[in-house]
Amino acid sequence: MRIVFIGAPGVGKGTQCKRLAAHFQIAHLSTGEMLRSVDRDSSFGLLIRSYIDGGGLAPDDLVMRIVKGRLFDEDCRNGCLFDGFPRTLVQAKALDDLLRAAGDGLCTVISLEADTDELIGRLLKRSEQENRVDDTADAIQRRLELFRQMTSPVLDYYAAQGLVEPIDAMQSPDSIFDSIRDQIERRCL
Repeated sequence: MRIVFIGAPGVGKGTQCKRLAAHFQIAHLSTGEMLRSVDRDSSFGLLIRSYIDGGGLAPDDLVMRIVKGRLFDEDCRNGCLFDGFPRTLVQAKALDDLLRAAGDGLCTVISLEADTDELIGRLLKRSEQENRVDDTADAIQRRLELFRQMTSPVLDYYAAQGLVEPIDAMQSPDSIFDSIRDQIERRCL
């Protein structure tokens, strides 16, 4: 069970992935969390910060190196939820190649969708609550624009494979969870 979650920053990918990982007892792989967890003062950490602290995306090869190292860990054996990954067509194709080489593939792609004003409000609130340096007003605008430019084509790529399931992320968190769970059960089990 390999599931990709795509949606703009603040749409609720992390929140829903945590709940679904517990429900289905599979790993939750958040590239954002993996990148933020690298020692910020190491040379690798400084490189990562140079990209993400200003609202940018880490380079594809760096992200793929982290994902490849994590994808075949024991807790991912029965499946995983990819939280906000892949974010570019290069990453999507590289993930397909990795999974295909392992005799595996994606069973669905969940596209969480919400209004831009709602997303900005959620991200500003998260910034206050979690003290995230990548949730400043300028960084939020940059990240939303990068999502539209770079990640939206990933949806087209997966839609051509018949994998995309759109979910209205303006509902209550419980309703969103129920909708996603139903889609996963229908497509992956």
